[in-house]
Amino acid sequence: MFSSLFGAKTRMVTPDDALPGRAIRSFDVPSTHEVLGTPLEGPFPEGLEHFYVGLGCFWGAEKRFWRVPGVYTTAVGYQGGITPNPTYDEVCTGRTGHAENVLVVFDPAKVSTYDLLKVFWENHDPTQGYRQGNDVGTQYRSALYVTTPEQAELAQRTKEAYEKVLVARGFDPITTEILGADGLPFYYAEAYHQQYLYKIPHGYDCHAETGIALPPL
Repeated sequence: MFSSLFGAKTRMVTPDDALPGRAIRSFDVPSTHEVLGTPLEGPFPEGLEHFYVGLGCFWGAEKRFWRVPGVYTTAVGYQGGITPNPTYDEVCTGRTGHAENVLVVFDPAKVSTYDLLKVFWENHDPTQGYRQGNDVGTQYRSALYVTTPEQAELAQRTKEAYEKVLVARGFDPITTEILGADGLPFYYAEAYHQQYLYKIPHGYDCHAETGIALPPL
């Protein structure tokens, strides 16, 4: 991740300049979650919901969600860009347009969307644009891709509430990309990235956090 400091892209790539990618995934993805023992890829059990979040480097971001009771599974991948089926090395060039995102599948009977959004907003700095702490580049942008109208409404409400608090404390406005996930394919990352901080407990885990809590709605 430290290589992102050098030659990092801080301007979104255009379709003409994007890497071509490939028609199918060029590597295998594990079938089960290293920590939760649940499938990484769907279809998932009926009644579960999911959304996708980007909090900078996806290693630490994923760990913050798999520890939440009620989360069924998590996985890391690339989303919101142009290049189909990218590799990690390609995403790091800044020429795919993807964010490093985390798929969060959860049981709404056990954990609320608000509580998961609280984890999202409070565990990174959503005001930094194309960076997160020492990691600089479009792939490290703050992103929230929702899958239901209810998620979309709550995402916007929590964003507005949190932004008021942040601006009052001297932070810049929130730059988080909030979009519907339809039409934004989630491309699973390579096997070694999945649950990375479980396999490498003392691995790189650095997020720029504001230290400010999301206010109640």
